[in-house]
Amino acid sequence: MSWKVRPPQVLRSLFPGTTWRMPDREKVVYLTFDDGPVEKETPWVMNLLDQYDVKATFFCVGENADNNQHLVQELLKQGHSVGNHAYNHLPAWKCSRSEYFNNIEKARPYIPGNLFRPPHGQLYPWYMSELKNRFSKVVMWDVLSMDYDNRISKEQVLRNVTNNVRNGSVIVFHDSIKAWDRLTYALPKSLDFLLNEGYRFEAIKMD
Repeated sequence: MSWKVRPPQVLRSLFPGTTWRMPDREKVVYLTFDDGPVEKETPWVMNLLDQYDVKATFFCVGENADNNQHLVQELLKQGHSVGNHAYNHLPAWKCSRSEYFNNIEKARPYIPGNLFRPPHGQLYPWYMSELKNRFSKVVMWDVLSMDYDNRISKEQVLRNVTNNVRNGSVIVFHDSIKAWDRLTYALPKSLDFLLNEGYRFEAIKMD
C-alpha cells in the first residue's frame, strides 16, 4: 500500500511530463479532491476549507459537473481550481484509446481550465504526448490519503497524510460518498496538522 500513498520515483519516471509534486522549496502543499462535485460531500468540503481559509483543486468527473454546474461555479467563485477527471471516470486500462480520449473530451464543456488527472491514476506512457497537447498539466499525486478505501481505518488515512507530506506535496482526498466516513475524520485533522506544522496551501493554476 505504501507505494500507492507515495509513489516511488521509478514509477514517476515512467510518465515524463506528469506533475506528481510541485517544485516548492517553501512549506507549500497542494490539496486536491477527486470525483465530485456532488450535493452533500462537495459543499461540506467547501465549507470546511472556507473555515480554514484554504484553497484547493477539484478534479471533477464530467457527469457530476454536468449535473451540478452550480457547484462548479461555486468552487470557482470561492477561489478554488478545477480540473478534468473524464466524463464517466473511465479507466485507461479498460477501454480503447479512442474511447478514453473521447470520454475526456466529453467532460471538457463542463469543466473549465487545462488541468487533467487520469481516473484511478491509470495512464499509458504513450498517451502522454496527446494529453500534453490537450492540457497544460497532467496532475498525479505525491500523497494519496486513500480515503476511498473502506478496508483501512480513518486513523490510517490521517497517518497516510501526516507521515508522508513534504514541501510541494500534491495531496489527494475524495469528495465522494464512498470516502465520506474517512474524509470527515481525516480532512479536518490533516488541516490542523499541516497548519500547525507551518504549511500553507495553494490551488494548482488552471492554465
